[in-house]
Amino acid sequence: MKTTNWKNWAKAALVRAIRTFAEAMLAYIGTGALVLGDVNWVAALSAGGFGFITAVLLAMTGLPEAEQ
Repeated sequence: MKTTNWKNWAKAALVRAIRTFAEAMLAYIGTGALVLGDVNWVAALSAGGFGFITAVLLAMTGLPEAEQ
């Protein structure tokens, strides 16, 4: 694999993982918080982190946006 292919894959995987992190956090926060003080931030960050890791692992199986 060329160096540029690795760079394209890493960029696409990072973008996907960051989006998944944000989506997981939003899903957790939106389930029961009426105000910011009601949010269990440790649990929300944990859900986001799990989503991030899962997205990176799934990216190892292939990313259509990185293949050229």
